[in-house]
This record gives sequence, C-alpha cells and structure tokens, in this order.
Amino acid sequence: MKLFLASSPHLRQKRSTQEIMQLVMLFAVPGIAVQTWFFGFGTLINILIACLVAVVTEVLILELRKKNFELAVKDSSALVTALLLGISIPPFAPWWMTAIGAFFAIAIAKQLYGGLGFNLFNPAMTAYVVLLISFPVQMTAWAPVMELSQISHNLMDALSITFTGYTTEGYSVLQLRTNIDGFTMATPLDEIKNQLNKGLTVPEITSSALFIDAGNIAAGFGKGWFWINIAFLLGGFLLLQFNLINWHLPVGMLAGLGLPALLAWLVSPDTNVSPLLHLFSGGTMLGAFFIITDPVTAATSNKGRIIFGFGVGLWVYIIRTWGGYPDAIAFSVLLMNMCVPVIDYYTRPRTYGHNQQSSAQRKSGSNK
Repeated sequence: MKLFLASSPHLRQKRSTQEIMQLVMLFAVPGIAVQTWFFGFGTLINILIACLVAVVTEVLILELRKKNFELAVKDSSALVTALLLGISIPPFAPWWMTAIGAFFAIAIAKQLYGGLGFNLFNPAMTAYVVLLISFPVQMTAWAPVMELSQISHNLMDALSITFTGYTTEGYSVLQLRTNIDGFTMATPLDEIKNQLNKGLTVPEITSSALFIDAGNIAAGFGKGWFWINIAFLLGGFLLLQFNLINWHLPVGMLAGLGLPALLAWLVSPDTNVSPLLHLFSGGTMLGAFFIITDPVTAATSNKGRIIFGFGVGLWVYIIRTWGGYPDAIAFSVLLMNMCVPVIDYYTRPRTYGHNQQSSAQRKSGSNK
C-alpha cells in the first residue's frame, strides 16, 4: 500500500475550469428555452452575437499581450460572460449594442484587470450597466410576451429587427411592444412602479392582463416572467446538485430580497409588492444562481458569501422600491463587488490551531 503526501490545499474538485463553465451554460438552457418561448428568438440571437464578439475580443487581446489565447479561450469563461449578457439584454436590441456590451465585458471589465481571476467586478453586469446608462431606450425596450403582442414574429423577423430595426413586414420595435389593446407594454416590474406612482394599489395593478396567467398557478405574477424564473431556479438546483456553486450565495440573496419585501408587504399590502412577486420577477433567479455565484468577484468564505448575497438582495429591494431602475440586479451586484475586500477581511476563517484564547494569552504575555 502506498501513501501519497501532498501539500495543502487538499481540493477534491476534479473538474477543470472548462468543464465547470460548460456545465454552467448547460444548466442555463432551461431558462433560455423558456425565455425564448415567451419572447421569441431574439434572446438566442443576442447570445450568439455576444459569444462571437466575446471570443474574438479575448483572442485579439491575448494575442496582443503575447499570451496563450488557446488555453484561455478553451476555458469557456468568455462564453459564460457572453451568455449571461445575452440573456439580460432585451430580445430585439440592435446587434451593435450587444456587440459593444460583449466587447466591453471582455476587453475592459475582464482583460484590463489581467484576465480570469483578476477582475474586481462581474464582467457581464459591468457591461450591462454601461449599456443601460448609455442606451436607456434600447435597454428598456422589452416586448410583451408573444401571447399579448398584436404582431406575431418568427426567427426571420427576429433576425431582421436585430440587424435592420424592422421585421420582414416592416414593423418596428415600438410596434412590437404594443399589446392587443393598443398600449405600449412595459415589464411587470416597470408596470408596478409606474402605476404605484399614479396612485393605484398593487391588487389593482396585478389584475391586468400583464399579470394574469391562464393556468392560475402563476396568477398575480408577471406573465411569462414567473416561468422564466422557475426555469432558472431549476438550473440553479442542478448547479447545487453538481456542487458547482455554494448554497450560501443564492440563499443569502433570496433572503436579502425576500425578508424586507415580506415585512413591507405585511405592513401595507396595497402599496408594496409581495415577496413572491419580487422573487419570481425580472432576473431574480438568474441573478441568484448564475450571476452572483461568480467565484472571482464574490466573497470567499461561507460567512462572507451569505453577507455578500444578502447585500445584493437588499440592494435589489431598495432600488426596485425607491430607485429609478425596476430590476436592479446588475447595480446591486456591482455595489457588493466593491465591498468584497472588506467582507473578506472581516470574515476570513481563523487559522487552524489558533483561537481567541491563545491570541489573548500571547498579548498578555507580550505586555509582561
């Protein structure tokens, strides 16, 4: 019998970075499929454009830096960044906007800091915020789910509007955003914020066609968005099952968003959104399981991960409730990315064999 000795750390994770990234993309497929079902093929086109630009950008920059771009590209980290960005951008965004976002995510938010493992901020969310600030009209132009749209569209229409701004029959994005009643549609979170400002109550707002689901299972939730979040939640469970992410981050975020929403809803249900609607609207589940779990830009200790996740969720609630942006996942992630050094400093685990008593004894001995 042979004994093999090795220095720490003794890691049991045998998967390579490439395998981890590929599994993350695989488990995002249910969410992408459901989002495509409700909003059309624009999401897939965004992902393809973002992936192409991200990979080309990474290759060119690594070549300029005299680095081995083949190994870097094979790890698929650029593809994961592009995938998350493509999901987050409205399905009928112009191609050049998606390309700018993918370029910024790789060139500035990732490679400018030294590449994978050195970036301080989540690349996909950094690019998303840059696009949102630079092109607010295009970045908020979400079309209604296909069931509520007065104009049907297919793959060719999605390609045409992405590259020309019009469908094959000449309809614009604004016309696609017009529902069957002739009103320009907003996302459920946008609609709630706008109608609350007009004096309507939450029950009145959620009784509209944008929130009523035919099966009653998702009644009161945003039509389509509930099922998209369920699909990303399913993908998140698979990530946990395969030990690809740590549970502390998603649980922390969902608690940080759900607890204040629950308290506010219990106090005034007419003027505050229910915690379940918060949890199953917008990009909540995508953010909790696929975005904040980035191992590079999140906190490192288990206690720190809970604090980091809770902080993201709390910021999401604050910005959704009182801020100017309805979803707020990206802003919340970047705000907590700034706090990671402090969180890691105060939550780092104690060195094995050291405790508070021995530390106090050393201090008393040195004073003598």
